[in-house]
Amino acid sequence: MSRDDPNVLGPLGAPRLFCDLTQSWSEVGGGIRTYLLHKRRHILDKTPHRHLMVIPGARDEVIDEGRAITVTIASPHVPASPNYRLLLRTGAVRDALERFRPDLIECQDAYVLPWAALGHRKRHPETALVAAYMTDFPTVYVQRPFRKFIGNPLASAASRLCYRYCGNLYRRFDAVYALSENGGASKLRAYGVPNVDVVALGAELGDFGPSRRDPALRAKLGVCDHQPVLIYVGRLDGEKKPDVVVEAFQRLPAELGARLVLIGEGPLREQINAIGDPRIVVPGYLKDRAELAKWLASADIYVSGMADETFGISIIEAQASGLPVVGVAAGAMIDRVSDRIGRLGPVGDSTAMARNILAVWNGDRAAMREEAFQEARLFSWDRSMEALFGRVYPAALDRSAGHRRVPAEFAASLVKA
Repeated sequence: MSRDDPNVLGPLGAPRLFCDLTQSWSEVGGGIRTYLLHKRRHILDKTPHRHLMVIPGARDEVIDEGRAITVTIASPHVPASPNYRLLLRTGAVRDALERFRPDLIECQDAYVLPWAALGHRKRHPETALVAAYMTDFPTVYVQRPFRKFIGNPLASAASRLCYRYCGNLYRRFDAVYALSENGGASKLRAYGVPNVDVVALGAELGDFGPSRRDPALRAKLGVCDHQPVLIYVGRLDGEKKPDVVVEAFQRLPAELGARLVLIGEGPLREQINAIGDPRIVVPGYLKDRAELAKWLASADIYVSGMADETFGISIIEAQASGLPVVGVAAGAMIDRVSDRIGRLGPVGDSTAMARNILAVWNGDRAAMREEAFQEARLFSWDRSMEALFGRVYPAALDRSAGHRRVPAEFAASLVKA
């Protein structure tokens, strides 16, 4: 549908300015960056609306291209995560919002930025607010790391406190959505957040597929068709747990002749390279999507130890490449991987992961590949944008308008009385 089509306005009415306010921006990839760029493309190509992004960066900068506006706010790097920055200058954020006056603000994290959006709404009650639950931070950044130092009972209590904070925060928004049921929606509902929607992200399905398998690449790895290539794509850090994948790989029988490919950058890359295992290949971050698609299609099994995926774009891309998945029974993995297309095991258990890798390798991989490929077909960016602009945003705008109408109608009734 062309943006010039008069029917394109749909439930959103007149052309509007939609704003994304996020801490989670990286110049070298990442799920949220991918999502925001797809949203911008959708707005510019298929709607009459405008798009504003407020993101952290190396310096203060405003790029105003008419319908596409990017405000970058100078922010320091996150310690031990050099690709991400801490956007703490809420005054600069409020100035940007005041300058451009968006009709709707979406926040993708739960820290300081949502409160800046709420403060802006106090000054401009007509602004609708949407929260996207894209990181399960009470578990990822509180419970799992804290229990190493203070034990599981205290860590779990701290995590529950953070979830209560999420409930208190998100109840103030006009609309809230998670990326999957087990990756966030059910948890938010349990802490009293009403009307939590689920909007699955998408993948560039056309970029990936089994046809991109490259025998020359497998030959370069030194494997034959009867030897498995395992692959992981993502950050090489403690949150994503590639070390568990490495441990599971090293537990496989040597006579299997397996290889492990870890694609990505992060603080654990040097540690993994230091192992000195020639069967483990770490190509780094691949910006070229065609190259990534070739690596995925040339592998046999996708393996991930990440316990707290809220959606798992890399899982969908692997499935679109015809790969069964071995992962862990937590977060969005539960929604993405069934026994028809892979195996899930306990979090952090490399022995169980190795058993599951062998079970998949020795199972009906042809059936799993076909099932995985068909499962990936269910996810597209067009479907994600339809849900966002056809359901979530109209609901937020409607609820925001309703909040404003009630006091006005109440005041009018007093005058009439």
